[in-house]
Amino acid sequence: MATKGNALEKPAKNDNSVGTPRDTAGEIPLANNPDAKPPAPGQAGEVSAVPSAPNGVPPPSDDSDLLVRVAPHNHGGLLGRPGVFLCVLAIFIGGLGELAAWCLFKLIGFFTNLAFYERFSFAFVPPTTAHVGWWVLLIPVGGGIVVGLMARFGSEMIRGHGIPEAMASALFHESKIPYRVAVLKPLSTAINIGTGCPFGAEGPIIATGAALGSAVGQIITMTKERRRVLLAAGAAAGMSATFGAPLASVLLALELLLFEFQPVSILAVAIAAGVAYALRTVVMGIKPIFAMPPLPRPTLEPLLIYAAIGLFCGLAAVGLTHALYWVENLFKKHSHLHWMWWPAIGGVVVGLCGLIFNPSMGVGYVNISALLNAKVGFAFAGMLLLTRVLSWTVALGSGTSGSTMAPLFNIGSALGTVLAVALLYVAPHADVNVRAAALVGMASLFAGATWAPLTSIVFAFETTLRPNGLAPLVAGCTTSFLISCALMRHNILTEKFARRGGRALYRSQSDFMDDTLVIQACSHDPVTLSANETCGEVKTKLTTDEKYKRFNGFPVLDEQRHLLGVLTHRDFLPPDLPDETKIRDLIRRPPVVIYGDCSLRRADQMMDRHRVGRLVVMDREQPSRMLGIITHEDLLTAHSQRS
Repeated sequence: MATKGNALEKPAKNDNSVGTPRDTAGEIPLANNPDAKPPAPGQAGEVSAVPSAPNGVPPPSDDSDLLVRVAPHNHGGLLGRPGVFLCVLAIFIGGLGELAAWCLFKLIGFFTNLAFYERFSFAFVPPTTAHVGWWVLLIPVGGGIVVGLMARFGSEMIRGHGIPEAMASALFHESKIPYRVAVLKPLSTAINIGTGCPFGAEGPIIATGAALGSAVGQIITMTKERRRVLLAAGAAAGMSATFGAPLASVLLALELLLFEFQPVSILAVAIAAGVAYALRTVVMGIKPIFAMPPLPRPTLEPLLIYAAIGLFCGLAAVGLTHALYWVENLFKKHSHLHWMWWPAIGGVVVGLCGLIFNPSMGVGYVNISALLNAKVGFAFAGMLLLTRVLSWTVALGSGTSGSTMAPLFNIGSALGTVLAVALLYVAPHADVNVRAAALVGMASLFAGATWAPLTSIVFAFETTLRPNGLAPLVAGCTTSFLISCALMRHNILTEKFARRGGRALYRSQSDFMDDTLVIQACSHDPVTLSANETCGEVKTKLTTDEKYKRFNGFPVLDEQRHLLGVLTHRDFLPPDLPDETKIRDLIRRPPVVIYGDCSLRRADQMMDRHRVGRLVVMDREQPSRMLGIITHEDLLTAHSQRS
């Protein structure tokens, strides 16, 4: 903790001083201010804070030299033995990632052939060439029923996109994923895709690779930080084996799973992705998955047009994110069926869209290639855009096992094509290439939806190998990223667990204090005092009751359980204090409070700035409700339990 020594060693003055957290917090409607309202999300405020020193600046710490000065040890280089061992494990995980990707593609081919062609074959074929008539309405429903049963009686972790679940495991579950997820996730998604759902193989293979990496980290005893590296290495290996994009896979792992750039982490992830790609070239060859003809070198005018396409993709990313979670909330609030039947309901919509426009079904890699090569026109792109948006949002919102990357690529490339063709219709002499517009749309929509612009740019390049597309990609992806960040607090991957009380932080290095929320470390059942108690009654409790002896600070509540302030042992020490005095009369200022969804880093800064040893934890949704109390000891306990 950067300010821990300053806050712990100095005696706390005015332990019930006033203040509110600045971390998206405002004035808390306490009992002495019932009309106060919490600020809107994103706003900040502070009420009559008492500075920790006369000049408003905390005094320098007397123990600022407590940073231990240890003589350097020779561990054989920067990595040391643990780092070298981690890299060796990454080689093994890279091989597992390629094997898992190969098995997943074979499973998708098997279920597609079985459901649409009525034959036993592992060939990877799209369902769009099958002619099953009205049966197309029932096939996705059957797949949804099977997946719902697998989630209900196998593991609920197979539900969802794949990438958010891996992120949640890395951030909130000590990078531990149950072993069975490594089997059930690819199997359930293969059934879904094989029965026509509009998902891709990348989401489940990333989740599967992450599960394999986590499994290795659980079998071999190691810290959760190193286990997180193996989880990210497995995810990168899975994506690299699927798309043949090792560098984009490394960037995705760093941007979405690790949130750090430590040398050993980068090395392990890069080794796993490189090994998976090398094995992929042996199995599938070196041809890029989305091969396309050469692109012209862009000038200023087309770059501005591609930036405008990125703007539309950013708006579309915001709309898709809200639409997806609106559908998810619709199922949760208005469906009277058990959630295991929801994927079957989503399958009904998938079947209807497939009946209307058959290319809306399946992984859609063929659609992306057709759009990038300008083999289809405005009508195809428009129908694909509409049907894919509808079928994907409803199917994934129903809680089935799916993915986000391939659907977003389908929708984005179709949107880019529609915009470019429409522009050429309005302005025939506009300097815009339809194929480049499809490429920009594909990457920009993913960048805006996931907040991973570097991954999007590099992925689009690696899967097409067209260097003249880099400048348009930078223009489109950065614009889309800018628009999305300006309009959303969470992206399509983090919104899911942000609604459940978690959050993902984007930073250049790992920080445990920023990762952990106050609600996770605070005392949830603090000992409180009633405002109408007398000083004599409280003194008796403090000297005779063991429950009160263990604590130094006590929240004071009125008859309606509203928080009035915080009193400490020191407040009852004056010998001339009459025993009949009501303790509410001892409160001079409101307490320092913090919301439960703020970080421990924010709590540490609050304690140091206001020179207090504890903060009262309040509920952001019900600001008058006290959740607990957090002290310096709680911060130290959280630190001791982090490994």
